[in-house]
Amino acid sequence: MNFPENLKYSKEHEWVKVEGDVAIVGITEFAQDELGDIVYVDAPDVGKQLSQNQTFGVIESVKTVSDLYSPLSGEVIEVNAAVVNTPELVNKDPHGEGWIIKLKANNLAELNNLMDSVAYRALIGK
Repeated sequence: MNFPENLKYSKEHEWVKVEGDVAIVGITEFAQDELGDIVYVDAPDVGKQLSQNQTFGVIESVKTVSDLYSPLSGEVIEVNAAVVNTPELVNKDPHGEGWIIKLKANNLAELNNLMDSVAYRALIGK
């Protein structure tokens, strides 16, 4: 299982990659593996303001439905239409093409509330 060191992780199993003030958000490889075959992703509208740990959508698999939580506060500036139209992209490439939203982060200090890859691996016992 892959846990890129350049990402930060939430205890709700989202990852975030920050490039400038843009935060790219997806779910972890562990989460997609636990969910199984993903069949639906509901993402927010562009322009929606999110707070850290606020739910922003749902992800549905053949096993269950789970809420998605924003790892940072900010404005949604892009939704990955490829994932909305082809949800299995999350299974195939969770840390790459399977990203879900991009946020214009408004408080990068919130990154301190997230885990690095070592801490996340400890959380999930991997």
